[in-house]
This record gives sequence, C-alpha cells and structure tokens, in this order.
Amino acid sequence: MNISEELIREIVLKVLTEAKQADTQEEDFVKEKDPSGIIKIATETVKCEPFKQKGVALKDVVTLEEAPRMGCGIMELDHTSFEWTLTYDEYDLVLEGTLEIEIDGRVVTAGPGQIIYIPKNSHIHFQTPNKTRYAYFVYPADWQ
Repeated sequence: MNISEELIREIVLKVLTEAKQADTQEEDFVKEKDPSGIIKIATETVKCEPFKQKGVALKDVVTLEEAPRMGCGIMELDHTSFEWTLTYDEYDLVLEGTLEIEIDGRVVTAGPGQIIYIPKNSHIHFQTPNKTRYAYFVYPADWQ
C-alpha cells in the first residue's frame, strides 16, 4: 500500500485538531471520563438551566455520544408542578427536598436518598412542596 506524505499530513492534522477541540470543550460541572467509557459526575457541581416553566430547571450531564442508550441529568423544582408524558422509562433519585409524582389521583412521594421509577408512557404531574433537586436516569436515551 502506497500512502502519500500529503495524506499522512492531512490525517495527523485532523487528529490534532479534534484532540484540541476535545481538550478545550469544558463542561460547566465536574465530570471525569475514563478511557474505558466510565464517567463520574459530581452532582453538587451541576448548575441547572431554566426549562420551559417557571420553577423548573435541568441539565443533561451525558451526551448521546458518551452514553447512546441511557440519558442522565439533574433537575430542580422550586415549589412547582408540571404535567409530562414519558416516552422512556425513568428513575429519579432525590438528592434534596421532596419529589412528588401524581398519577391517576394518587401521589408517590420520595425524599433524599429515595428512588422513584416511572414506566414509559406514564402521564404524570411532577410536583414539589419545596425546593427539590434530583438526578434522573432515562432509557432509552431518545429524549435528548
């Protein structure tokens, strides 16, 4: 196989450019990526961004490139409620406050350290009587 010097130069330049872009692409929270694909996120450093409704903020913390089958993020609710229909399975791990999931007139409540599972196609109301912060984990990750 005969590879020209120009082609080698082109390939090396492309690799170096992509590596530089990856190095300068910083997250606004602490995220460690192991070459194996393992990712560690310091949830306390994640700053959520306003969502469509007042009192709701969130931040996705993994990309589809990093985790193509599962999504993950942090959500904050501040004395609010909003309606949602899930197109994915979701686990919510409460970090602070009280998370309430209302479905069919019933309310499931969780506090810090507790997990709520919500099946795909559930039509619910997320609500909270206080300021609440929780991590959400979704499968499949077609929500991003």
